[in-house]
Amino acid sequence: MKKSNRLTLYIVLGMILGILTGYIIFTSYANDEATIKKTADILSIPTDIFLRLVKMIIAPLVFSTLVTGVAKLGDIKAIGRIGGKTMLWFITATFVSLFLGLILVNVLQPGHALNLPVPDTHASSGVSGADMTLRGFFQHVFPESVIQAMAANEILQIVVFALFFGVAITAIGEKGQLVVKLLDAVAHVMLKVTGYVMNFAPFAVFGAMAAIISQKGMGILLTYGLFIGQFYIGLILLWIVLALAGFVVLGRSVFPLLGRLQAPFLLAFSTASSEAAYPRTMEELEKFGCDNRIVSFVLPLGYSFNLDGSMMYMTFASMFIAQAYNMHLGLEQQISMLLVLMITSKGIAGVPRASLVVIAGTLSMFHIPEAGLLLLLGVDHLLDMGRSATNVIGNAMATAVVSKWEGALEKQPQAVQEV
Repeated sequence: MKKSNRLTLYIVLGMILGILTGYIIFTSYANDEATIKKTADILSIPTDIFLRLVKMIIAPLVFSTLVTGVAKLGDIKAIGRIGGKTMLWFITATFVSLFLGLILVNVLQPGHALNLPVPDTHASSGVSGADMTLRGFFQHVFPESVIQAMAANEILQIVVFALFFGVAITAIGEKGQLVVKLLDAVAHVMLKVTGYVMNFAPFAVFGAMAAIISQKGMGILLTYGLFIGQFYIGLILLWIVLALAGFVVLGRSVFPLLGRLQAPFLLAFSTASSEAAYPRTMEELEKFGCDNRIVSFVLPLGYSFNLDGSMMYMTFASMFIAQAYNMHLGLEQQISMLLVLMITSKGIAGVPRASLVVIAGTLSMFHIPEAGLLLLLGVDHLLDMGRSATNVIGNAMATAVVSKWEGALEKQPQAVQEV
């Protein structure tokens, strides 16, 4: 069996076993919340370890691959040209994702349909809102210390520094080639480390699913079933839109691309982390035939500017909470919310629950009770699974499309090596 298929199989088995284990624990200790909590904490240890290992490699991997990608493009004009095409796709995809979420939440009206008692408007959600001011946005974008940015895994700040660094290497010409070779070697080392870390993924998936089901049980799927179902319908529509957009540019090649994304898709879905799938997505895109330079340039940018699943969730969740409190937002207010989210959402981390931080800031700006986040916290993990997986599809599609536009996509995908 191919190595990639084997990992996918193990991840699926981990999910199934995790759900079964969680359900058994939930039913066996239904009246003993303390034991369930303690057991869930133990079960989540593999997931915590895996996510920490992923965070360990993300900063050096993003920095080294992006710098070498920029440097290998050769000149400032090429960087500007490819960067322009990339941002055109990102901005369009972001707008479509936010707009689709806005349309669906207005059509389906999940906040009214759920019919749950709403939390007191003064209750604390436990989620700190993001600084939604213009000054706060720019302070978040530009790092005051690259070491601090790497330590905190602030991907957008790492990207900004890496772009400056890569452009500077290109500008000094031959003198910078030694640094390029060094960082290229670092990138290959980090990808090797990534391979070791990914072997731990099935255990992390098992722990994540077992922990959430043991605490929430299958009942949470019934209580919030309509809301969860409506949101996933929205995600499926977004997948179709992204696939159709990819088909327009890539033609029939979009189908083998989607086939290659099975493993990173499942990894992001089961761990609720886009970052967890980043290294594997990079590997599969290169095997698909995308130029290494384009992948190294576009994919890291995508993790700051193109999280399509998270974008759709932000308008969907914000309007859901407003509906739950019977607050009517006019068309102008909703468009304003969309435009605000287009800017403030950039740089959001691809880790669990990061979207809630931006949503909390948005709620306060539009005077929607922040306590409404309490309605989502119980099922946010289940929703985060879908939006994280969607982020993988969006970023992979963007990378493949830019590769095609640049004439840097091989006509025949490379064969996957068997072991």
